[in-house]
Amino acid sequence: MTFLRVTGLSKSFGGVKAVDQVDFTVKAGHVFSIIGPNGAGKTTLFNLLTGLTMPDAGAIILDGEDVTGLPAHQLAARGVSRSFQNLQIFFNMTALENVMVGNHLHTTRRFLPCLFGSSSVRDSEARTRIFAEELMHYVGLGDYVDADASALPYGALKRLEIARALATRPRILMLDEPAAGLNPAETAEIDALIKRIAEDGITVLLVEHDMHLVWGVSDHIMVLNHGRVLAEGTAEEIRANPEVVEAYLGHRARER
Repeated sequence: MTFLRVTGLSKSFGGVKAVDQVDFTVKAGHVFSIIGPNGAGKTTLFNLLTGLTMPDAGAIILDGEDVTGLPAHQLAARGVSRSFQNLQIFFNMTALENVMVGNHLHTTRRFLPCLFGSSSVRDSEARTRIFAEELMHYVGLGDYVDADASALPYGALKRLEIARALATRPRILMLDEPAAGLNPAETAEIDALIKRIAEDGITVLLVEHDMHLVWGVSDHIMVLNHGRVLAEGTAEEIRANPEVVEAYLGHRARER
């Protein structure tokens, strides 16, 4: 079943077409990867899909609903969540508190109960804490539940950001280069986590330069070049596409 449909999506900055008439569909529960050279428009596309940037043209249909141009908080309420290429961690909080922040849409937020610390607020916070602990174990950070975020190694911080995104209870999770800067062991942990998330029914959109990771987790791959779709297909089809090899993959097309 198609969960996300994008048609004619376009965005220009000055005279530069960062995203140019992009069309694609994503099936529910699949891992859909977006690859391409630097400057191809991948992060701009993510920003359009998550409401951080307004499109100039085109449509975004999420589970049958037109969500084109909705702001980020309204998309989050509809089950859209993301991580960022550069870490967005609150280093003055604990790791657990970082994850709890992600659950704010599902907690009691009424002014007076929060002001007076009512029992409903305390119960809501207790449930959020338990949920956040479960998510930290889910992403493999059970040993860091009581740690300050500033004490976590870089690879753990990457998974912490994914845990916080999962705390929003997303239906679709967009991961912007989750393996950037990681060593092979840490990348393998991200690989296993992405597969687990998809197996649990969450649709994943992935932007990534690590082709070992892309080949291993993707159900479908789209290649962007100069803001336009160059090719789409399975990992095998993308590796064998001569235009993709010339524009981006090069010797990486032979990597497994």
